[in-house]
Amino acid sequence: MSAHGRLVGAATLKRLRHARGWSLADTARAIVDQAAALGQPLDACVGSVQRSVARWESSTTPILPGRRYQLLLAHLYARTTDGQTSLGAGSDFHELLDALAHLGESEPHLDELRALLVRTATDGGGGLLALLGPSTQHALSTALADPTRLDEEVLDAIRLAVSDVNGQVGSVPFVRVQLLLAPVVESCRRLLDALVPEPLIPGLRAVAAQAYTLAGRAAFETRDDEASRALYAEATAAAGGIGSPWRRAVVKMSHALVTLYSMPGIDAAQRLVGDAVRDARAGESVTVRARAHALQAEIAARAGAERHAKAALALAWYDMDSDRDGDPAPTSFSPAYLRGFDGVTSLYVGDPAKAHDYFARSAEALQAPRERVQRAIVATDQALARIRLDEPESAAELLHECVDAASVTGGRVATIRLRRARSDLRPWRRESWFADLDDHLIDSLGA
Repeated sequence: MSAHGRLVGAATLKRLRHARGWSLADTARAIVDQAAALGQPLDACVGSVQRSVARWESSTTPILPGRRYQLLLAHLYARTTDGQTSLGAGSDFHELLDALAHLGESEPHLDELRALLVRTATDGGGGLLALLGPSTQHALSTALADPTRLDEEVLDAIRLAVSDVNGQVGSVPFVRVQLLLAPVVESCRRLLDALVPEPLIPGLRAVAAQAYTLAGRAAFETRDDEASRALYAEATAAAGGIGSPWRRAVVKMSHALVTLYSMPGIDAAQRLVGDAVRDARAGESVTVRARAHALQAEIAARAGAERHAKAALALAWYDMDSDRDGDPAPTSFSPAYLRGFDGVTSLYVGDPAKAHDYFARSAEALQAPRERVQRAIVATDQALARIRLDEPESAAELLHECVDAASVTGGRVATIRLRRARSDLRPWRRESWFADLDDHLIDSLGA
């Protein structure tokens, strides 16, 4: 981090403190009190903490607060002066994270800190409103009271909040994702049923489709299949009214995946994937088209249609390697995810050794918090490949890691795949390592 960046961070910390009317000593006392409230009392006295605060805000050589102090500051600034939780753009908490970034803190740690405070917000019964800045909360309330006053700023804030919740997948359990999304889902429904300014309707439908799709996924993961189907129907309708076929393809791909795991057979999922491929081909997102072809390859491989699966996979790679400049959804799929589909195809209609290598490469690349759920799924498939390679004990070792990951998020797909892997290991059920895995599954997932 540059010297200028550190000075910007220090100035931001000082500005936050002054905005609350706190002296250095006031801030130190607030930190000490916060530590006690969290059951983590500090050994340092107020005077010592005050000197630390001064060093963080130094106009010449500022230093980054230690991780423990960062946590305490995060809890302090996550609450407004009237005691409300606020974590969104424009909030003190958001400004704090920006200050810590300027002072040199890593992005992964800041993501973890944010995820922790989101957990705290949902523990306390808070939801999406905590992810909106104070001014945006007021603007959204105004738009709900009078939909004719909806504007682009409010839409952008809702869109950012949905993206924020999406970013928490893998860091918080899906039940919390549902809690965070509930207000925006209801807000979108009310606004879509009202007379909002006509130029804003496509944008409103787009953000509604995103919110309903994510909520449908979360409902599936928490085993509420009826609610999931209803939300996907709403998402499909919203996306269909935008005039961008790729958006409807995204909805149908998500719907196809949950259908694959919530209904017997693959026919229903196969129909949805076929629809998604047609929409993706008619749309302007090459990345979405790559994802649709990859999912088509998986469904075909599961059906034993080797030729069809490999042809779809080749199209997926062709799309992924194409020029994606100007793609409206460039981050919706990646080579790391696609290698996982390579592995699934090889697992069902190819060489398990190749499948294992594909899964290993994919899992190694999927390291971001948002990718934790997918990494658990890929690693479980990698264990299945080891079983087929007659390496059952090695597979069990890998599955222990997958159990831990699945227990954090409550992911249903990962759990289903874990149960299948355990079933494939039954020929070795008398082995001690099988009993260890069984105990781990029961303790963590009740499986």
